[in-house]
Amino acid sequence: MRQLPEVMLASIELFCLCAESANFSLAAQRAGLSPPAVSRAISRLESRLGVKLFVRTTRKVSLTEAGQRYFEQCRKAIGQIVEVEREITGQQTSPSGVVRLSVPTPFGQILLLPHLAAFRERYPDIQLHVHMGNRNVDFVADGFDLVIRMRLPPESELIARRLLDAELVVVASPRYLRKHGTPRQLSQLEAHECIQFMLPRTGMPVPWSFIDNGAPVELHTRGSFSVAEDPLGCVALARHHGGLLQTCRFMVEADLQQGTLKEVLKPFSGQTRPVSLLYPKDRALPLRVKLLIDFLVERFAGQR
Repeated sequence: MRQLPEVMLASIELFCLCAESANFSLAAQRAGLSPPAVSRAISRLESRLGVKLFVRTTRKVSLTEAGQRYFEQCRKAIGQIVEVEREITGQQTSPSGVVRLSVPTPFGQILLLPHLAAFRERYPDIQLHVHMGNRNVDFVADGFDLVIRMRLPPESELIARRLLDAELVVVASPRYLRKHGTPRQLSQLEAHECIQFMLPRTGMPVPWSFIDNGAPVELHTRGSFSVAEDPLGCVALARHHGGLLQTCRFMVEADLQQGTLKEVLKPFSGQTRPVSLLYPKDRALPLRVKLLIDFLVERFAGQR
């Protein structure tokens, strides 16, 4: 079997660090080397391979097409080696380290965070860094291990584990309904203020989804209010008489129980929105990440 010299393995690890950082100086700082030393190491690697791996500018470096292919394979190989080492050493020690998780604000606040203390009790040496936000993230650039999103992304390189199907409801405040009337048919939505949530990926409003005569229906509604980034802003507008809103039931369950919001168009309900746990296909998952995935799938199994 052909053996790789230790210096070659080190240069591959340094290459991956440069690719992830998109900056030789930052990579040098993280590796404890000088920027010239990093630049020389990358040049030697390029000479050995006979291809350019990076396009260099004064501000940053970016991968060439060949560099991107090399990075994907090197990252996968290094990840597999690291995971094997962790599994071997994990036989004698408890799982540890940091898991970085990005979650949508409403799902995180209402459904996820109440469970995380139980995970830490089960695995006290694992630290959880939770990012609350609704923007699209880059796993490599942003440094996340897992992402939870309320719509399945089109990227084929991501694995999606379904956590639950969130039921959609249409709600409004009692004051709004007294003033403008309660819609009984889908066609009556045209006469109402319908609060719009804008999709982060497209900047377009989310269509409203219903079941009509047993078939799914999507409607493009209109309204004077639109909210981007955080759907809890839409809930606040509905609570304060801004109009009708279609949202996930879990976001307004407390309002429905307290009477600050009322559900309408119940005969046309039944549509759901998937909430999924996402991670890259080509990444070898550390044990701590696998444990969090299994924990969350187990916790939400009864809500599917």
